Amino acid sequence: MPNLSTSFQKYQAPFLHVLTWSIFFLLPFLVEQGYGGRGPQSARAENFLYLNSLTNIFWVLLFYANTRLLIPRLLYQRKFTGYLGVQLLLFAGILFFHRLLFEILLPDLHFSFYRSALFNAVPFVFILMAGIAFKSVSDKIRSDRLDSERQQENLKTELAFLRSQISPHFILNILNTMVALARMKSDALEPSLIKLSSLMRYMFFETDEEKVPLTKELEYLSSYIDLQKQRIGSRLQLVTEVQAAENWHRIEPMLLIPFVENALKHGTGMIPDPTIYISLSAKEGQLQFRVKNKYSKENETMDTISGIDLSNVSRRLELLYGSKHRLTIDKSDGWFTVHLQLTFTP
Repeated sequence: MPNLSTSFQKYQAPFLHVLTWSIFFLLPFLVEQGYGGRGPQSARAENFLYLNSLTNIFWVLLFYANTRLLIPRLLYQRKFTGYLGVQLLLFAGILFFHRLLFEILLPDLHFSFYRSALFNAVPFVFILMAGIAFKSVSDKIRSDRLDSERQQENLKTELAFLRSQISPHFILNILNTMVALARMKSDALEPSLIKLSSLMRYMFFETDEEKVPLTKELEYLSSYIDLQKQRIGSRLQLVTEVQAAENWHRIEPMLLIPFVENALKHGTGMIPDPTIYISLSAKEGQLQFRVKNKYSKENETMDTISGIDLSNVSRRLELLYGSKHRLTIDKSDGWFTVHLQLTFTP
């Protein structure tokens, strides 16, 4: 079934053109009809009306000759002398045909080129200016629309690129977790594999959507944290607090995980008593997400193979939410804190 909105947009411009010119042609007749009760119309008056109506055809031709041909090829190319010369020739041609129509419809009257020039100069200049204005505005609208479409395509490409940079990092860390469990011959390997399967399904099949339910992202976050706890062991103190009173919101997939992964990467290792705090709340259309971890200067070196660059995550947030988000990163007193605030969008 064809899209009605698309069909309307396709025929909207031609319809407006036809409507405008129809009013332009019919208006003199409608005005004359308004005075029809004041006395019989003379044949001469009717012929003047027909003369003016037929002359309107030249104004239509003048308008489209300018907007489709002369303005793009001469005026836009800054060939002002050539454009002015063509307009004078067109005006002379209109006067010539106006005389022929005059002699056919009003043969008993004397035709004056001077009066005809004065009579037709005003509509000629009006149509000329209207054509320039119409062409300029329509070209600007078309240019803005194309720029917007290009920006949208560039946005989609950049977002896909940023997401592709994040996903392999998650896979490598989760696989490392499975290897560690296998070496320890842990009974947790089977449930961990089930969680891994769920994570992989989410990453490869559900993250193709522009947005996913917040509950899905939270499930992924919870499973990922559980797997990392198994990998790191009991020496890590990891405290989570989730208060998602409004869990029906939708969010871009894998938007929160990089902050947790960054904390796990830089907040463990050789750090004594590693501690990570994760809190999330969703209420009144706002998301508050905070990740806080201990860090040491000796543990700051980025892993170029599997590390996440938070600038990529920040760029993704900027593309997706713009002014509807705020990301603050603070590093002080041995703590690294990331605080994300964003407004849920439809």
